[in-house]
Amino acid sequence: MVRFLFRLVGTLLLAGGFVALVYDGARSVANNGLRVTPLSELLFTLFKDKAGALQSTVESVAPWLWQVLVMPLTLAPASVLGLGLGAFLLWLGQPAREPIGFLTRP
Repeated sequence: MVRFLFRLVGTLLLAGGFVALVYDGARSVANNGLRVTPLSELLFTLFKDKAGALQSTVESVAPWLWQVLVMPLTLAPASVLGLGLGAFLLWLGQPAREPIGFLTRP
């Protein structure tokens, strides 16, 4: 059941990352320069109300965590994160391989 969920979420993230890559490519061609959508812009678009409270929530838990981990992560391209996380989840959800050299029948 967990492998199925990993594969499902991984496939959705992979598809979303590809869509974001195509969107960024179309924007780059239209603007005659490289345009990349960072994760922070995507989060602000999807979650307008809760995205503003993210920084204060993270800094209340651990003040160093915002500068060290969350801020660089939000500046990364959304397409690269979607493609990478989707591929990782698909890799985690793959079925176990049969060992070589063992009999499968008694």
